[in-house]
Amino acid sequence: MTDLFVHIFVVLTLPLFLQGIVIKTKAAFAGRTGAPLLQPYHDVWKLLRKQMVLSRTTSWVFLAGPAVTLAAVLAATLLLPLGGREAPVHFAGDLVLFAYLLALARFSTSLAALDTGSAFEGMGAARELSFAALAEPALFLGLLALVNACGSLELSGMLGGGIGPAWVAAAPTMVMVTVGLFIVALAENARIPVDDPNTHLELTMIHEVMVLDHSGPALAAIHYGAALKFLAMGSLIARLVVPIAGQPVFLGWALFLAAMIGFAVLVGIVESIMARLQLPLVPNLLIGAGTLTGFGLVLLLMR
Repeated sequence: MTDLFVHIFVVLTLPLFLQGIVIKTKAAFAGRTGAPLLQPYHDVWKLLRKQMVLSRTTSWVFLAGPAVTLAAVLAATLLLPLGGREAPVHFAGDLVLFAYLLALARFSTSLAALDTGSAFEGMGAARELSFAALAEPALFLGLLALVNACGSLELSGMLGGGIGPAWVAAAPTMVMVTVGLFIVALAENARIPVDDPNTHLELTMIHEVMVLDHSGPALAAIHYGAALKFLAMGSLIARLVVPIAGQPVFLGWALFLAAMIGFAVLVGIVESIMARLQLPLVPNLLIGAGTLTGFGLVLLLMR
């Protein structure tokens, strides 16, 4: 029961802190002080206190989008083992539900963007779904490779005690899967080199253009849902790289937090040393991620 409370506490409090770490890392590379680590908390709280402005062309779908997105990503985090113990919700095949909860979140955000009737937001939704169609195969191939390497259909088992032996027995596969899933994490979270969360160039926006008409609590839900998705994809990679399973409770949570901070710093470094790719080149990157995870699976099947 204690692990459940800690899991929920971490899920509710850590995501925005990780966003602050990314911002601080980028500021350090640029030689600036940057915003405080807790600035994302302040931004979300400020949005929660603001009044929403709704267009007369929108329907209930516009407000349902952020709510469904937040609920879907929150449910996905409950399927992930975080601090060394099993996830609060786990069953055989839960990895499929995890992937489709993220897809539901993406679909809800895109549908809310289309509900505005804006061709500009429709363009962003089209880009988001087009790139998602290339990122999802890479995610599924990576998860299938982990199923074969670890011998479990549960995320808790797949990212648990079987990870250490899998690195020993199939290190090339694990490296390819890790790199492929990291690229997928960048795409899922609209980070450089796929997207720039801070861009204001209209012709290059993807995720940000879909939420231009949201305001107040609805926009706060979108920002918090995005931070939760960052935590979800980051914890998948953290548990894949860092052997947390089998450790004492305190040490397991400490290792997880350290791994997540490392993931946030790595994302900040990538965004500091790389430029955003031209839109026609983004599919090549995502196809490359699918190729990496696919070859990793083939190597396992050929053993």
